Amino acid sequence: MEKKEMLYEGKAKKVFKTDDPDLFIIDYKDDATAFNGLKKGTIAGKGVVNNRMSNLMFSMLEKEGVPTHFVKELSDRETVVKNVSIVPLEVIVRNTAAGSFSKRFGVEEGRKLSSPTLEFCLKDDALGDPMINDYQILALDLATKEELDTITKMTFRINEILKNFFLTIGVDLIDFKIEYGRFHGQIILADEISPDTCRFWDVNTHEKLDKDRFRRDLGGVEEAYAEIMKRIGLN
Repeated sequence: MEKKEMLYEGKAKKVFKTDDPDLFIIDYKDDATAFNGLKKGTIAGKGVVNNRMSNLMFSMLEKEGVPTHFVKELSDRETVVKNVSIVPLEVIVRNTAAGSFSKRFGVEEGRKLSSPTLEFCLKDDALGDPMINDYQILALDLATKEELDTITKMTFRINEILKNFFLTIGVDLIDFKIEYGRFHGQIILADEISPDTCRFWDVNTHEKLDKDRFRRDLGGVEEAYAEIMKRIGLN
């Protein structure tokens, strides 16, 4: 497969065309951003962690019947993925109160929620990724009712699979953000699953093993990413 010109560069990845119109190559960067790009920095080795971990998670989900954009890992930082048309929604699942959820609803961080919550945000940095509900999504033609139903069902299934997996390595999956794309009319999981897009806490100590260490200037960012890699068996 031939890697061709760069299609675009995002906050965390570069996307390249290939000689197959159905396939792209993504290259994960070490650049780190928070608060919709207002805070910028670098996390050494982040691109490797996010690439390899995402590929492992996608492979695991595929085995459980969840369709994803993952095709083949090329190197520590590069992966072949399906050329999807991204649904412009950030899909957020919360198992435990943290971050903006705690702030919005005045709930102490770390409180276990009685049931997982599902939130949609419009994927638009310029607008600050505002929350959006099902009715607004349908009114703006961002997805069809059938697609939303598929996304909802698939997201709760993904949550169960990931939550159970991480508990086996002593990690609480607090919350996470995923994205979906359309590939030949089918809704499939896209983007990434990594310490950039998930909140991971150690089950016993509640130590944060994710991008919150960067967001909140807690230090030990590289070490946290390396610890997650080690626990999932990729070191």
